[in-house]
Amino acid sequence: MVEKPGEKLGRNTAGTPRVAIMPPPMEMLIQYVTNHPVLAGSIVLALVVVLTFESRLRSTGQSAISSQDLIRLMNQGALVLDIRKPEEFAAGHVNGAKQLDSDKILTAGETHKRFKDKPVVVICDSGSLAAAAVRQLTNQGFTKAFTLRGGFSGWRAENLPVAKAA
Repeated sequence: MVEKPGEKLGRNTAGTPRVAIMPPPMEMLIQYVTNHPVLAGSIVLALVVVLTFESRLRSTGQSAISSQDLIRLMNQGALVLDIRKPEEFAAGHVNGAKQLDSDKILTAGETHKRFKDKPVVVICDSGSLAAAAVRQLTNQGFTKAFTLRGGFSGWRAENLPVAKAA
């Protein structure tokens, strides 16, 4: 007969019921980890990866703005930098945006220093490359650097106006 925790196992000589006693949870965890070290290590690694991803996503998400917020900031004089390739920029871009090669973002602090305390919005195709550019701008002293949530693809998906190079 197999004993299960909490299962009554008959009566002892004094007439009281016998019950299988479950070990404390911490003892069970230690026993599990010692019996399955690879699985336990995988769980810890997965937890670290998820927490890292979530923290990075939160820090990026705080600097992402919607298309409507971009329009509002543009009306207030924000600098809009489009870091897509020049041919993509020429095919269509947000009106008023300036094309900047993504490799020149490292020197943007020098070329656009008058915008360090003003809103700067970086646009790429999907928003992922712009997040890295915003981190670079923040490291260079830009206090109000943002990305466009969804990038230029999101702008187009909302059927907002697109300017084309002449």
